[in-house]
Amino acid sequence: MNPIDKQLVNMDDFSVNAIHDEAMIAAFRRGIGKRVFILTPSFPFMFVGKIKDVVEDMAVLDVETTSVAALEDSEWTVHIHNVEVFYIEKENGPKIPNLKEC
Repeated sequence: MNPIDKQLVNMDDFSVNAIHDEAMIAAFRRGIGKRVFILTPSFPFMFVGKIKDVVEDMAVLDVETTSVAALEDSEWTVHIHNVEVFYIEKENGPKIPNLKEC
């Protein structure tokens, strides 16, 4: 059990939303150094890049691609609780395509 999961052992102290929020943060922490695809309800809506760090409930991303080319190739900080959909690459899972080569 990783340290984040140990915090959730006593589920009686948490609401469903708090458990969901902590699980999202834990998933992003485990994904540090990996590529990620993120959709958010707010501009710029889509990110593809590498997770550099997680600070509290914010993911620091090295962004390769967004929905706006002028905002690419830069560092972005995304509030994890604002993420609607995400996929973090795994060693044995499907790879996120490089959208700049398409």
